[in-house]
Formats: sequence, C-alpha cells, structure tokens
Amino acid sequence: MADEAVFAGPALRRLRRREGLTQAAMAGQLGISPSYLNLIERNQRPLTARVMMQVVERFDFDPRSLREAENVGGVDGLARRLADERFAPFAIDRDEMAEILAVAPHFASAFATLYDNAGQGTASGEDPLAACRREIERWRNHFADLDTAAEELADELRLSRADLGAALTERLRERHQIALRILPRDVMPDLVRRLDLHARQLQLSEMLDPASRNFQIAAQLALLEQRDAIRALAAGADLASEQARRLFERHLQSYFAAALIMPYGRFLRACDATGYDFPVLMRRFGVSFEQLAHRLTTLQRVGQRGLPFFMARVDRAGQFSKRFAGASGATFFEGDATCPLWHLHRAFDRAGEWCVQEIAVEGAEAHDHWLTVARMSEGVGAGDEAQFSVVVGIEARFAGELAAARGLPLRREQAQRIGPGCQACHAVDCRQRSLPPRNAQLAFDSHERGFSPYRFSAHAAGDAPPSRRRG
Repeated sequence: MADEAVFAGPALRRLRRREGLTQAAMAGQLGISPSYLNLIERNQRPLTARVMMQVVERFDFDPRSLREAENVGGVDGLARRLADERFAPFAIDRDEMAEILAVAPHFASAFATLYDNAGQGTASGEDPLAACRREIERWRNHFADLDTAAEELADELRLSRADLGAALTERLRERHQIALRILPRDVMPDLVRRLDLHARQLQLSEMLDPASRNFQIAAQLALLEQRDAIRALAAGADLASEQARRLFERHLQSYFAAALIMPYGRFLRACDATGYDFPVLMRRFGVSFEQLAHRLTTLQRVGQRGLPFFMARVDRAGQFSKRFAGASGATFFEGDATCPLWHLHRAFDRAGEWCVQEIAVEGAEAHDHWLTVARMSEGVGAGDEAQFSVVVGIEARFAGELAAARGLPLRREQAQRIGPGCQACHAVDCRQRSLPPRNAQLAFDSHERGFSPYRFSAHAAGDAPPSRRRG
C-alpha cells in the first residue's frame, strides 16, 4: 500500500513566518521554485520526501508536527466531538472536517482542547475518564508494541485453549515465584484479585468464571513483565491528571492481557476462517463476549488489519460504562442517552441470546448503516448482582461475510432507524419517543392526538436538522 501523501501547508507557512522569510527566500533555501512552495503552503501539492528532508536539515524542524491532525484523532476524533448535540444545528459533515484539519490544524487542535477541557459545561477540570478514552481513541485502540510482546510470550508459552490457565499459572510460578491461590468469597468479599508479595501469592476470588480467572492472571503478568512498556506509553500520552494516567495504564494492562489470551495473528486467522463467528471464537479462545468485543476493536496492525468494529457497554439505565470506536468511525453513541429502539436494551431480558439488528442512524451524514450484535454480560465476579449489555457493531458494507449477518438483507431501507436519544433526535412520528427534542417548537392540535406524545416543527428555531420519519 502506498504511503499517504503529506499535505502540510499550514505547518510550513508557520515555519516560514517564524524564520522571517519570504516565500522566495525559503524556496531558494529548499531548492524549489517560489510558485511550487506557494502551492505546498496552500495544500495544493503534497510535501515530497526530498523537500521534507531539506526542511528538517535547514530549519531543525520536527517532522512529527506535520501530522497535527493526529493530535485530535483525525477526522474520526473531530467527528466524535462534533457529534455533541450542541453542534447539530451546524450540520458539519466529514468533508468539512477533513478540510478544517488540512487548512487549519491548529484551529482544530484548539477546538478539541477547549471541548475536552470543558466537557459538558462543567468547571471542575477535565474528566479523567474522558481524557483516558480520548487517548485510547487517538491510538484507535491499537498498541502495536504490546501486541507484539504478547504474541511473542504466547508463542513462548505455547498457549492453547486446552492449557491456557495452566500455562499462565506456570509462568507466574517459574518466572516470578508467585503461586496461584483461589480464596472463598467471604475472605475476599470485595476483591477479584490481590497480589500478596509477602506470601508470594496471586489470590483470586472463587466467584470468577474460567474466562475471568485466566484474564486476571494475564493482567497480573502484564504488570510484572510489561510495566516499563506500559509506563512509557502512559508517560508519552497527553494526559493532564494522575487519575487519567492511571486509568490509561489500567487499560494498557488489560490490553496486554487480552492480546496474550487472543494472540494477534492466530486470533485474526480464526476470525477470517469462521466469519467472525462469536460463539466459536469465545469457545476457541476461552473468553467471554465482553473480552472478545474488546479485542475486536484492536485489530489495526499495518498489513494485517481486521474488520473495523466498535464496542460499547451499557447498564439497565442506558448509561455507557465503556465505549471504544476503534477504527470504525462510529460517533452515534457519543451522547449521554441511547435510543430505546436499539436492541442492545433487549439483551437484559434475553440472557444467553444474541440480539442481532441492522440499524440506520438518524441524522448521520456518514457511517449511518450498521449491523450490531448485543448480549447480556454479568459484572466480573458479581453474578446477577451487576448486569450489562455489551454490543459490537460494524458498518453494514463490511458485514456481508459475517456469521451474524447470515439471512439478513443488509439493506439500509429495511434497517431499524435509531437516534442519539430523544432530546437530541428530530425524527418525527416515533412511537417510542419519551421527550421532545431540545429547543424544538412544540405544535398542538386540540382536535387530534397522535401516537407520538409530541409534535414539533422539523426546523424549529432554525437550528434543527431536517427530520425523517421512522420506517
């Protein structure tokens, strides 16, 4: 695959002005014509490797600054922020976002910084969870060095589904002189894992199922064997608070654990061979659906990419506790509420069942037709005391070969329309509507009463996007 052309006009223009040079003077130092430099600065020509090397050598320039769009997560990162309902009246599409990043990357970075620090209008500082998630999405939830290290360790241990737990336990004992001990619930009522260095024991709760037990052992191995790599990644992250940094480290620890249990190459081959058959993959690698869902969002190795899935986890109140877009470009689950027409909510009443659904996202300019699969998941070690719905999704255009899509039409006009939650959704005649859209101009007719409790103008106050009827 050819390298992507680098358009770096704004960065080069700022450099020239910093040096106090005219276009003619800088062009002379770079050995190019002033007209060609003018085209580069206007992003009408890419920056060639030869010119880039001249810029680096003559002006002590850091070429990493040419990728300023990556600081906000590219178009997908900007789209996630602009998915906030407060920006809905402006209907900014992905083409405009790409143009902003190309022409005014510093402006995009300033907007992203302001938005991230302001959050939802609070003045108490940045939310550490939001900061951690932003860093994860900046990497598209793929950490190549951790994946490689985990795959090498898995090969060394010759991990297989038959001896996974035994191999991990033996690694703890031989390499770190730490024994595994399973303790009763009344001894560890509030913990699933504890490392007792005095007794040289990794203590696990008896409430863990085999998949969770293996994952906790692998997570402990991550702390023991990848501590420096994890800390280096966290130290290089743009995280202002210690809380955000610790959350990011915890994510990386879990990332390594999943990569150890589901080694990249073997896992991707199994995905391709089975058509991403979730029940088969869970059995083959001895993992839960939630663990599998996490792993599906990470398959971004250069030259060996998997399909671009997203995953999310919600509780019965519809609150998101996990959201990973990966490389999917999904932005429709960025709000505080979810659409009740999305079948991820049905999973709570259908324990053990797979809730497969095609959805068409209301108001989306792109990435609006998805195949999603949801399943109920219990909290780790908590049994039915904590229940969540875990959902994975992929654009319908990629879903044709999936086992979960067999028998489905994968046609947008037949998909269930969903919105971003009632107060941000302008779909009319939705019988499931609980609240009117914010700022909508309500309409009343004393002679009629529709199935939807609210009628409103599709263009209320001039700030609502065009609404569409639910199919």
